[in-house]
Amino acid sequence: MSDPGIYTIGWICAITTEFVAARAFLDEQHDAPLSISQHDNNSYSLGRMGRHNVAIAALPKSEYGTTAAATVARDMIHSFPNLKVRLMVGIGGGAPSKTHDIRLGDIVVGTRDINAGKGGVVQYDYGKTIQDREFSMTGSLKQPPQSLLTAVSSLEARHMMEGHDINGKIERVLEKYPRLKRSHRRPPVTSDRLYLPHITHPQTDFSNECSAVCGGEQSQVVMRAERGVEDDNPAVHYGLIASGNRLMKDANIRDQLSKQTGALCFEMEVAGLMNHFPCLVIRGICDYSDTHKNKEWQGFAAMTAAAYTRDLLEEVSAAVVNREDNLAMAIKSR
Repeated sequence: MSDPGIYTIGWICAITTEFVAARAFLDEQHDAPLSISQHDNNSYSLGRMGRHNVAIAALPKSEYGTTAAATVARDMIHSFPNLKVRLMVGIGGGAPSKTHDIRLGDIVVGTRDINAGKGGVVQYDYGKTIQDREFSMTGSLKQPPQSLLTAVSSLEARHMMEGHDINGKIERVLEKYPRLKRSHRRPPVTSDRLYLPHITHPQTDFSNECSAVCGGEQSQVVMRAERGVEDDNPAVHYGLIASGNRLMKDANIRDQLSKQTGALCFEMEVAGLMNHFPCLVIRGICDYSDTHKNKEWQGFAAMTAAAYTRDLLEEVSAAVVNREDNLAMAIKSR
């Protein structure tokens, strides 16, 4: 049995696909905890990742959104008293633009917008998820812990100078766990289609692929040049992540909100965490936040987010982690 007091990294996932990817990147897996809080209903995977002991939790099956995430975070805090670094890692919907060439499998790291004075996550809300309905902004959330932001800057500089080995890391994990090759390997690049906003997938036909129902002619999709051998692929983007109470599935609202806030990515759990579990948010892009959503890229997107996070933790020394307040103290100081 493992002592809950030795774990300093808390990592939360929303769905099983993300939980599997996180576990796959552990260097060693630990036994179940010696004890957990009486009211903790979470299931944990414990282990070591580099120099750090990591506790990984996932939301209950088929439960999504801010409330479920907040409940998991609350219970995790009670059971692991020495968590210093907090992470929310998984998949999200991209918001490509002329200034951000975001593609499926890319990674978005939630970082502060200095010009707008916002933390790494901006919160929004809207009542309907169908094309062309209205939304409203409900505020921005505080930035992640300073030690994580320092590590993000260091890793960004290293990647700029040397590139990254995210694909190599994923391939090595897939060789270790070959059963994951079917669900978590990169899909064919031909399945990465960014449709023009006015091209929508029929709401009554989700049994067929978009290419069969919506087509893939040049007049229907955004034409993008192939990435070259000198380009990072997947690419890592740094900026705001938008978190809402419902799934973003509307290209027009995606573009409008992205233009208004600078958001690069949409998801639906983090807004429930930031007051209870102030954390760094890392998302692998699995769709384009439009009506053409499907699960084909979810496994690989979860792997890219987990691989980046593994890289990030290598930039954080154990000494820096130990200087951070534990989570309970950090929340009290806010």
